[in-house]
Amino acid sequence: MNEGITVQPNFNDILLAVAEIYYSDREFVYITHRINSYSIDPIIYLETSKIKNLKGFIAVCPNKSLIESFRVEKLFFNKPFAVYQTLDEALKYKEKLLSGEH
Repeated sequence: MNEGITVQPNFNDILLAVAEIYYSDREFVYITHRINSYSIDPIIYLETSKIKNLKGFIAVCPNKSLIESFRVEKLFFNKPFAVYQTLDEALKYKEKLLSGEH
């Protein structure tokens, strides 16, 4: 995502299409690597939560100052939602989610 944009609920259509094309027959975890600062309309998570085979959401955020925004976003997502500072940590948690260990 570009610096300064606002992610709107209609952006979720892209995720729904990707989920249907690539993950229709298996479970998956969405990992986002937030390098840029941008806003998210948290309503987007209400729709994202409805993807049945989506097992969780992980944000990789190396910038500690951006982590606070995830606390609000997490309130709108009714599946596991985690924030890590490194991709390695996120990938380990992803494996736990997919194996049912969370």
